[in-house]
Amino acid sequence: MAVSRRRELLIRWCAWAVGVPLITAAFWWGRPGAAVVALAAGVVAALEFGALLRLTRTDRAVLAAAVAGVILAAWLEPGQLLRVAAAGALAMAAVPLLSGDADDGLRRLGSGLLGLAWLSVLAALPSLGATALALFVAVSAADIVAYFAGQRLGGPHLSPLSPAKRWSGTLAGAAAGIGVLAVLSALSWPMAVAVAVGGPAGDLLESMIKRGARVKDSGSWLAGAGGLLDRIDSLLGALAILLVLS
Repeated sequence: MAVSRRRELLIRWCAWAVGVPLITAAFWWGRPGAAVVALAAGVVAALEFGALLRLTRTDRAVLAAAVAGVILAAWLEPGQLLRVAAAGALAMAAVPLLSGDADDGLRRLGSGLLGLAWLSVLAALPSLGATALALFVAVSAADIVAYFAGQRLGGPHLSPLSPAKRWSGTLAGAAAGIGVLAVLSALSWPMAVAVAVGGPAGDLLESMIKRGARVKDSGSWLAGAGGLLDRIDSLLGALAILLVLS
């Protein structure tokens, strides 16, 4: 940040200087603190996702409630998790059905189900505890290194979905993220794959969604960073991979 002297990075890191201690303190509290973080992130991300895909206010509210329900179930009643997730999916389907939306109902339903599946991985945060915090730090470090290394090293582009990203930066970021896991004594092969593969995949998924919506950022309220989804997209991908592998 200091070397680049770029205003947006200065603003972004000032915001992180405030946010990171709060998040760390919440995880230090244990499962209740992690659940609060997951709930807040899930609701805000669901509302941003709904706005990105131009869902109705009712769709957004139901999606946010469904994501919150999955997170609460994972924390308080893990045995009911599948039932709560199914109820959320049915609620998402009920909204366009009851409104009789023959023109746009299928798109609304598909978008809502994608949002529910994507954002529900936040339900893993309470059970992962300190592991989730280590994953968050490693993915953040990987993003930062990938950004600067890709600009300096150049080389082939990673994907047409995100022209600014390059394979050189992605590989350098993966190495940095795995190094952070080792420093934090959280290195295992599922965590390494989650950081190296899940992080970039999550970023590309959000890029695809934003390109489809023809917008640059998921929001404008987070200083120097757009919206919350722009900050946790890599974490969502890493959590998904970690859940599958573990």
